[in-house]
Amino acid sequence: MYSKDGENYFIVDAHVALWDARPENQRNIHGKQFIDCFYDYHRNLSPEEEGWSYEEYLYQGGERLMKDLFDDGYVDHAIFQPAHLGAFYHNGFGQTEEAFALTSKHPDKLTYNHFWDPRREQQGLDELKRDAERFGLKGVKLYTAEWYGDSRGWRLNDPWNYRYLETAQELGIRNIHIHKGPTIRPLDRDAFDVADVDHAATDFPELNFVIEHCGLPRLEDFCWIATQEPNVHAGLAVAMPFIHTRPRYFAQIIGELLYWLNEDRIQFSSDYALWTPRWLIERFVDFQIPADMTEYAPLTVAQKKKILGLNAAHMYDIPVPAGLDVAPVEQEAVSVA
Repeated sequence: MYSKDGENYFIVDAHVALWDARPENQRNIHGKQFIDCFYDYHRNLSPEEEGWSYEEYLYQGGERLMKDLFDDGYVDHAIFQPAHLGAFYHNGFGQTEEAFALTSKHPDKLTYNHFWDPRREQQGLDELKRDAERFGLKGVKLYTAEWYGDSRGWRLNDPWNYRYLETAQELGIRNIHIHKGPTIRPLDRDAFDVADVDHAATDFPELNFVIEHCGLPRLEDFCWIATQEPNVHAGLAVAMPFIHTRPRYFAQIIGELLYWLNEDRIQFSSDYALWTPRWLIERFVDFQIPADMTEYAPLTVAQKKKILGLNAAHMYDIPVPAGLDVAPVEQEAVSVA
């Protein structure tokens, strides 16, 4: 928990990972390209004092994650959102067994989400049913730009993915997190486009679609979709560190999200281990939209509390200590008629 100026903030880091990008796990040159791109994001968007060496960035392990998030980082609960990337890494990029073992050891602090790839068709669908029972899944993380055989991406409204979404709904998996944001070398930019989000959100209104990275650099496209689809939410992974390098750009991002979606559909994330949560939380609590950006209203404490943890806690039924919750607001869709 984070406290500042007499206010207490319940923190849910809604998008974290345990990864292994060490050379022995890299299947090919693309595994190195991927982690090198991650490291460039980390190096270029972090304060100098928060930078890691390249070697420690390749693999952190559970012990360091627990320290960075819960001992040093103010986090009360965190949600694993793994990327498999089996075409690039022998044992996958996100470490399923290690992350799930850590979750089993600390169920009060961690939630494990898994993944699927609809191009695996019936075999993958059978595995999803087993995975849902084994992991107790409430959510999944989808990576539409992942490579599989000769395919370099898929869409949320592909027929096989609809079968997976139908099965997820039957299994009680109601939170669908999707990477729709900046490309990562060598993945294809267009495979992360947000254009397929409204199809799935319209056809599965009982599911929550959390668009990680809020569609960046397609923020405007995302916002126009999200305001018409009340089950579409914005994840702030990758957007958050711009609070340091490009504060006016970050003000635009958060201002647009608040205008189109409101504060009940925005979730904080450090995107660990791309960044650590401590400095992001401190800066967000202190952050205000510049006074000359008059098209946006000032950020309130109540809004910050929801974004930093309460929204994700409500979505995942994570208990919030008495006195720390904030009531949701009534959502009114923005009309252009």
